[in-house]
Amino acid sequence: MNRLGFIFSSLLFALALASSMLFVVDQRQFGVVYALGQIKDVILEPGLNFKLPPPFQNVSYIDKRLLTLNSTDNEPMLTLEKQRVVIDWYVRWRISEPTEYIRNVGTNEAAGASQLNRVVRNSFQEQVNKRTVKDLLSSKREALMADVKREVLAQVRGAKPWGVDVVDVRITRVDYVDAITESVYRRMEAERKRVANELRSTGAAEGEKIRADADRQREVTVANAYREAQKIKGEGDAEATRVYAESFGRDPQFAKFYRSLDAYRSSFNKKGDVVVIDPSSSEFFNAMRGNTAPAASKK
Repeated sequence: MNRLGFIFSSLLFALALASSMLFVVDQRQFGVVYALGQIKDVILEPGLNFKLPPPFQNVSYIDKRLLTLNSTDNEPMLTLEKQRVVIDWYVRWRISEPTEYIRNVGTNEAAGASQLNRVVRNSFQEQVNKRTVKDLLSSKREALMADVKREVLAQVRGAKPWGVDVVDVRITRVDYVDAITESVYRRMEAERKRVANELRSTGAAEGEKIRADADRQREVTVANAYREAQKIKGEGDAEATRVYAESFGRDPQFAKFYRSLDAYRSSFNKKGDVVVIDPSSSEFFNAMRGNTAPAASKK
């Protein structure tokens, strides 16, 4: 029984020892083997590898993928015309030489990101100081980003290389600081209100002009129509008078009788009309009394 226990314990020890000596490097990582705190070997290719058991050798991993560093502060920068602006940016970078990176930067990605953030920030400040706000918002922004990238690469590839490669530097936002932004918005609002009021005033003036012109044309049209109507009415009255005169001239007795009937019709137009007159002494009712009869028309 003791023999079996010893064999079992030996197997467990051998497995533990083998597991401490074997390690796998992923395709997304570098494997760094340390011997008593010093870099012994750097594994660049993925696969199964061997090392001495701890504490003689240890292994750590560093990401070899393309990393993104975003700006983390909102500290304003001064432009050429002394305007305070806030710039948001990001950097795409990767660790290319693990040995140099560990010796000159740190043992993890956070150390490189921290130092790279400082370098990029200083480079942006230097380049922004040389440019106006208009340059930051125009196509010259591309030149700014190219200059920052060049300066950052010169810094990380200097006397003590960082072992990193900066792939791209980009600006995502350029804005004034909050106090200036509020002032700019107020000026823009005032300008838009001024333009709106000017447009409304111009529109009101044009509207009054159109209404006045329409009223003038209406008055002219009504006057012309009234003139034409009066002209036509006058011509009709003249024609009617001529016809009446021609007709009544043929038989004056009938004309007198017809006019008497027309006078009766006008006088007794309504049921309540009352005329107080002496029929014996008035000639108004001669036609009704038969004193005036229409003569026979002679042909």
